[in-house]
Amino acid sequence: MRIDAFLNESPMFAVSRAARRFESLAARVLADDGLSFLEGLTLAALFFEAPKLVKPSQLAETFNTTRGNVSHCLSSLEAKGLVQRRIDPEDARAYQLTLKPQGKRCALRVIAAFDRLQKEFESEIGKTVLSEMLKAIRKLEARAAG
Repeated sequence: MRIDAFLNESPMFAVSRAARRFESLAARVLADDGLSFLEGLTLAALFFEAPKLVKPSQLAETFNTTRGNVSHCLSSLEAKGLVQRRIDPEDARAYQLTLKPQGKRCALRVIAAFDRLQKEFESEIGKTVLSEMLKAIRKLEARAAG
């Protein structure tokens, strides 16, 4: 197509395409546990923050997504028996999140899967190249944010 030349030079298209492919890769990697990428990230975050309690708004801010997306994610993780929400005793409008025992085991599998992927990326293109690529993507992201 005539647009191919533009697409081959477009960082926006490259990042968008890569994001879709990474989402697909994450879905395959997390398929055994029936998790989405956001669900996997949420389990990992809760695992690493323990014993500190985490609020959904913190996850939304950290993952740069909406509180609605986090709420849907948490509802799914609750239905799977992995996460528990409790009303914050200091603020009845907020929830505190904890991993259930099954959630801790699942979080360990997710973390191991993410670690394997990271090592594969580093092995394939090298740590230095990966680090420079991340810096470039972050600069473009900041530029897009205005």
